[in-house]
Amino acid sequence: MNKTAKKQAELIQEISGVNPLKCMKCGKCSATCPSYDEMDIKPHQFVSYVQHENIEALVQSKTLWKCLSCFACVERCPRDVKPGKLIDAARQIVVRERGADYLQPDEIPELLDEELPQQLLVSAFRRYRR
Repeated sequence: MNKTAKKQAELIQEISGVNPLKCMKCGKCSATCPSYDEMDIKPHQFVSYVQHENIEALVQSKTLWKCLSCFACVERCPRDVKPGKLIDAARQIVVRERGADYLQPDEIPELLDEELPQQLLVSAFRRYRR
């Protein structure tokens, strides 16, 4: 792997506070995930990608943005691996690299979709209110 991918994998682990090497690939995190059907890289696979420093594939995946940050996977993991926190850390890296413009509160109502899961809104407010 290249040095950039290694640094990104280390940064994901640092931000999340997670050791992906503890994962035993039981799949309980993926079985619990409400967005499982929408993801191209499942939560237990996401952990493997971080382990193997395949960060470019993670950045290009739909999973990065389909995760609801509900942390059901975190609660279900018997080894305390916390795949949702790894996904959240990877999102933070992408946003930092892109230097994105942040939404203003008055822009949010026009972006809402009536099929948008309420859990997504709750998770977003919990995550980004800091």
